Amino acid sequence: MESMQPDLEAGDLRDGILRLEDDIEALGKKIERCRKIDLAAKAVIAIGVLLLAAVLLRVIRFDALALIAGVSAGIGGIVLWGSNSTTAKQFSERMRAAEVQRAELIGRIDLRPVGAMDVSANPATLH
Repeated sequence: MESMQPDLEAGDLRDGILRLEDDIEALGKKIERCRKIDLAAKAVIAIGVLLLAAVLLRVIRFDALALIAGVSAGIGGIVLWGSNSTTAKQFSERMRAAEVQRAELIGRIDLRPVGAMDVSANPATLH
């Protein structure tokens, strides 16, 4: 069965590999940013729960604003955490797909071991 992709020249393959490596690096940075947002969302959830518990256990004086702030922080943190988790998962899937595609392009390059080169046929070989 033939490949669905047309044959690419070696230069095109290298350009494609470089583009994919740039994409992989950018996706890695986006995933790292998602990890930081994930940590912040969990902190907001914890603060909301602590504030809500403090109000309900009367550690601090009952105040409707504190109660609403605690509930809002908890719910907002959960929403942020869920949305961010989905985004991070999508970036990870895109990164894996780009890595597979890069490996496929690397596999299509005609690589030759350096020791197998016939120097007499090409005396201008640089070392």
